[in-house]
Amino acid sequence: MAFKVMGVCGGRRDGNSEILTKEALLACQELGAEITYVNLNDYKILDCTGCTHCTQGMFMKGENVGCVLKNADDKDKLMQAMFENDAFIFAAPTYDLQVSANFTRFMQRSLAYETAFLEKIGAIKPKHRIAGLITTGGSTRAWMSMSLENMQAAMFTCDFNVIDMILATRVPAKGHVLTRPELIERAHKMGENIMRSLSKDPKDRGWEGDPDFGWCPHCHSNSLSLGEPQWDGTYYKVECQVCGCGGVLKEEDGKWKFVIDPENGHLKDRTTVAGRGLHLDEIGTTEGGFYRDPHNFEIVKEKMPRYKEMKYKTV
Repeated sequence: MAFKVMGVCGGRRDGNSEILTKEALLACQELGAEITYVNLNDYKILDCTGCTHCTQGMFMKGENVGCVLKNADDKDKLMQAMFENDAFIFAAPTYDLQVSANFTRFMQRSLAYETAFLEKIGAIKPKHRIAGLITTGGSTRAWMSMSLENMQAAMFTCDFNVIDMILATRVPAKGHVLTRPELIERAHKMGENIMRSLSKDPKDRGWEGDPDFGWCPHCHSNSLSLGEPQWDGTYYKVECQVCGCGGVLKEEDGKWKFVIDPENGHLKDRTTVAGRGLHLDEIGTTEGGFYRDPHNFEIVKEKMPRYKEMKYKTV
């Protein structure tokens, strides 16, 4: 049976993101994959309402209550199709450091489809899914500095394991990448990397891109932050903002290097089911704790009218 690879693009029709996505998919098709492609501009995707209906169902009832918007737009239809695929090419243009709003909107609605929970209750079958990420923009990394990290942050909920990434810089005009053969070749290479990864046993799959890409040696993001005590007391001096691994910065041969703590640096690794499970414990403590204490409802009921009654001039 052929592997199924799906392209999901948040860029405009015939734009740079779409061109690179299609080139990567072409490589997959040439190597025998069954291809599906969607451009998010062709679908209706509503904003998450922040109602927490889905998480209340998961953590309070242990049920797949789904999203309250399930029948209001195309998110569910697309997600059901995505669950049938083995690998993905996600692409979006970069606007002001981050990727396009339509891609972010689509992926942020994925909490209601949290795969670890759905697999646990038997709603979907376990499957090791991989992904390649592409973002395009008109500047150097300086004005695209959060774009790939923005996309990576949307991968954890549905357990899409990122094995390659492309930051296509300085291509502001529509179709601009067509004048840059090295970018077309790199997108084709991503497709080959996807197929190479799929040919391996899931336990042997890992990063297929440039080994020196990004600061983090684990997820290859380029975003680090100073650590702070977490909800359970865990503390790292330096953290990867994307995967959550912790460690220290060390200088080697005149260059700074992020070194993950070999003992517990992967404890909260968001790329693993176990690491995300600790975050679910945190949600169970915070959100679950709120709903389990009737006194919290009394406080909200008492204080909310003050803010309901506040009226300000609007536009």
